[in-house]
Amino acid sequence: MGILKYIVRCFAISSGTLLVISGVAKLISANGGSSVLQESDPIFSITFQHLFWTVGTLELVIAVICIASDEIIFQSILVSWFTTCCLIYRLGVVWVGYKEPCHCLGTLTGALHIAPRAADNLMKIVLAYLLLGSYSALYWLWKENRKKSLHQL
Repeated sequence: MGILKYIVRCFAISSGTLLVISGVAKLISANGGSSVLQESDPIFSITFQHLFWTVGTLELVIAVICIASDEIIFQSILVSWFTTCCLIYRLGVVWVGYKEPCHCLGTLTGALHIAPRAADNLMKIVLAYLLLGSYSALYWLWKENRKKSLHQL
């Protein structure tokens, strides 16, 4: 395995780990009794509980692929797709004027005594890491494949 593939593989494993943490937090929260779970999400107009189940499950599926698979291009595509969707969601929330912090970690932030704004800021950093990392990985892999193709001519 070349150094580039090793770096991308390490990124995929770290992405999977972050997605496991976030996904598990959402699924645990979705099964709780917090009143916020019955509030309507400002973008999809479904309860936060249903949103947590859906997104938490999706995060865990992507996490398993990132950790267990050796398909680094597919992993990078999945992470870039998912994080792009998260970015678009966050921009949409700003667009509609929703002022509450993102519930990215579910309701566990209260149980862990983490301020909602602090959790929101942490998740913005995680989102930036996943976005920049996945798009960088795709770019580097594309360049490597292009270089190989040119050498075969």
